[in-house]
Amino acid sequence: MSRVVIIGGSGHVGTYLVPRLVEAGFHVVNVSRGQRQPYTPHKAWDAVEQVAIDRDRAEEADAFGGAIFDLKPDILIDMTCFTLASARQIVEAVKGEVEHFLHTGTIWVHGPSVTVPTTEMEPRRPFGDYGIQKAAIEAYLLHEARRNGFPATIVHPGHIVGPGWAPLNPEGHFDTAVFSRLARGQQLRIPNFGLETVHHVHADDVAQMFMRAIARRSVAIGEAFHTVSPAAVTLRGYAERMAAWFGREADLAFLPFAEWKMHYDEATAQATYDHIAHSPNCSIDKARAMLGYAPRYSSLEAVQESVAWLIENGEVKVA
Repeated sequence: MSRVVIIGGSGHVGTYLVPRLVEAGFHVVNVSRGQRQPYTPHKAWDAVEQVAIDRDRAEEADAFGGAIFDLKPDILIDMTCFTLASARQIVEAVKGEVEHFLHTGTIWVHGPSVTVPTTEMEPRRPFGDYGIQKAAIEAYLLHEARRNGFPATIVHPGHIVGPGWAPLNPEGHFDTAVFSRLARGQQLRIPNFGLETVHHVHADDVAQMFMRAIARRSVAIGEAFHTVSPAAVTLRGYAERMAAWFGREADLAFLPFAEWKMHYDEATAQATYDHIAHSPNCSIDKARAMLGYAPRYSSLEAVQESVAWLIENGEVKVA
């Protein structure tokens, strides 16, 4: 039985990935700080070996890579690597020992788009610390795979969504009150003309991508794959379709961003700026052709499932 070690396996994607792995016959080890339960319960978690490690503290002591090595992974999936130094510590520890290493990246490695849908072949122009660090990790892992034989695959999700947490909303931030306003027919402020794009993906479709990459290891190694829904949505279209889902007609006001941000606190305005400045719109043709990736959810279907959960749990008010 192959041994799969997942770093950060009880988060968004792990909620769906771990049961898939257990049901496929893998022995699964989940490494986390032990402070979070999966968003959706599943009997498969009873078969999972749980290992509590504080990654930040272990890395500061230069001990995290060794701790992962000691778990003897055949397949290693890293969900929580955000710096190049962190990636190097893991790779140096398991090099020559692990059969397949899968890293969770982000479509923000691209920065602003030139042509859309953006393919994985486009030159990287990241901005912001998160995108810059993830692009550096990608470059390092692909170099190690293609030059030195390290068995790395990179999965680049979009805006991950699913039941249990707030999706990126039509204003480009995460305040669930936006959905309450749409449900009540209240006016929503949209930055600019609302033609910037966001590209969601359901957490289970990200889990699907990992499973397909593992199953097709020989073609997945040394490659990076966009992991998103079949199509991005514009902020305006997103707001209009969600209002219709609530049985309403969207009441939208369009404001230049400099004026729009005056209505919000600094953190909210920065979140929206980051999302509209990236405006991701990514192709999944490569993943379809090489891995057979077939997302189950459109962007709106994924969001609507999440918002339905928020309504059931009283976080979005519809009346």
